[in-house]
Amino acid sequence: MEEYSKGEKAFLLKLARKSIEYYFDTGDKLTIPESEISSENLKRKRAAFVTLTQNRNLRGCIGGLEPVLSLYEEVIDKSFSSAFRDLRFQPLSEKELGTTKIAISILTVPQSLSFNSHPDLLAKINPGKDGIVLKKDGYSATYLPGVWKEIKDKEEFLSSLCHKAGLPLNSWKWNAEILTYRTIEFSE
Repeated sequence: MEEYSKGEKAFLLKLARKSIEYYFDTGDKLTIPESEISSENLKRKRAAFVTLTQNRNLRGCIGGLEPVLSLYEEVIDKSFSSAFRDLRFQPLSEKELGTTKIAISILTVPQSLSFNSHPDLLAKINPGKDGIVLKKDGYSATYLPGVWKEIKDKEEFLSSLCHKAGLPLNSWKWNAEILTYRTIEFSE
C-alpha cells in the first residue's frame, strides 16, 4: 500500500472540508484542475471513503470500492456525498459543519477471499485490519476496518453486514462472496 506524507494527508482533509464549504458558499460542487495538484500520489486513481462524525456519532459516510477518480477528486466527491447525499441522514447544515469531524479512508483494491466453509472464512478474517465486502444474490454491503472497534465478534460482524445488505443475518454462511481490503485512515 502506498504511503502518504503528513502534508498530503493534511491537504486531503482540508480539501474535504473545503468541498463542503464550497457547496454552502456557491451551491456547486468543487472542481480543481489537476494542474493545481503538485503531488503525483494524489493524482493516482484510488478508492476512498469519507466519514463525517459529530460527537463521535456517525453523520455521513460515502465511499467507493473501485478506483475510478484520482484520489483528490475522489475526496472532493465523497466529501460532498457524505455531507449531502447519504440517505440515512438529513443533508448537513452549515451550522453543523463547525462541530463535524472528517475522516478519510484510502482503500486497496478489494481481493476475493477463498474459503471452504464458514469456519474457514472466520479463520481467514483479520479483525481490525480487514475491510469486508459481502456479496450475495445481487445484494452487497461493506464495512471499513474501523467498524471492528464497534463489532468485535467475527460472526456478529458478518451478520451485521448481511443486515446492512438487506439479507437474512446468517446469509454469509451459504455461498456468499467475501472480499477484503485494507485502508490508510486519518482524520482531523
